[in-house]
Amino acid sequence: MNVLFVCSQNKLRSPTAEQVFANWPGIEVASAGLDDGCGNPVTPEALEWANLVLVMEQAHRNKLSRRFKPHLKNARVIVLGIPDDYEFMDPELVRILEAKVPQFLRR
Repeated sequence: MNVLFVCSQNKLRSPTAEQVFANWPGIEVASAGLDDGCGNPVTPEALEWANLVLVMEQAHRNKLSRRFKPHLKNARVIVLGIPDDYEFMDPELVRILEAKVPQFLRR
């Protein structure tokens, strides 16, 4: 299973998620951002690679649908509901990710 974590800038939440789940058995992970000018932007190729796209906020899902709808055919998109209130690898963010994400990683 290929999992893409998406947030706004790809600086805090999605790279944290990528790191937390990097060694999870049976999955490959990546992360990207949706804002213009972010260092690692979402691309059509990344979305076509992903079986599962986990976005941090509903606004991310909406933006993905508007900008990349043709490339989301093969991916399930899930909103995690994690606000932009955390630093990279913040222990509370890690705890929230560990509580919310694993249910979607089971086949």
